[in-house]
Amino acid sequence: MNLLDPLLNLLLGLGLGTLGGLFGIGGGLIAIPVLGVLFGLDQQLAQGTALVMVVPNVMLALWRYHQRNRIELRNALLLGVSGLVCAWLASLYAVDLDSRSMRWAFVGFLLVLVGYSLLRMQMPQRPCVDRLQQRRGWLAVLGGFSGALGGLFGVGGAVVATPALTSLFGATQVVAQGLSLSLALPSTGVTLFTYALHDQVNWWMGVPLAVGGLLSISWGVRLAHSLPESLLRSLFCVFLLLCALMLALE
Repeated sequence: MNLLDPLLNLLLGLGLGTLGGLFGIGGGLIAIPVLGVLFGLDQQLAQGTALVMVVPNVMLALWRYHQRNRIELRNALLLGVSGLVCAWLASLYAVDLDSRSMRWAFVGFLLVLVGYSLLRMQMPQRPCVDRLQQRRGWLAVLGGFSGALGGLFGVGGAVVATPALTSLFGATQVVAQGLSLSLALPSTGVTLFTYALHDQVNWWMGVPLAVGGLLSISWGVRLAHSLPESLLRSLFCVFLLLCALMLALE
């Protein structure tokens, strides 16, 4: 192994951790296409390796978001428990799929999110309130659906839950990102465990990425709380589109 590789992975983790804190997604969504395109990892191995960075990043980002905007425990548990169960079941299915088919499914998943985000930006914004505007039972439904997609694609489900919480539940962007992290933590943990059991994790790459992410994710969280709501949503949409293009052009 080249001695420069851990240093390069550490530097990459610094950048990915900042993006993960900014968008409340742990950095995995950009790490997966980077590992696939630049390092030649197949889709499942890229997802499993990215999760090594994502799990501790999500843990730290969740704590940082909770410090700035207290996350209600009941809401977090509803999202987290349902997300964990569905992520585990979906990850068992994902590790046996054809890698190329998985990659194109991931590209399609990102493009759907881009389309939804663009549509949501054109719609009249619902007023944000202190309490969520839907019954708590729907949080369990959202957690299960997001967790299943997270287990399938190795992204923790926060990327799905965040726009749903803002558009359907009336949460602000930063509150939605904090709640989404409470869903992402258990679902990414169980997904990483499943991928590791099936030898779909490169620990030599993942650990330096995780260290870099832990060093930088607080910068992203701080930046997220300083940006205007509309700008943060626009950047999130552009971010998703770039990830999809990176994989599609590989």
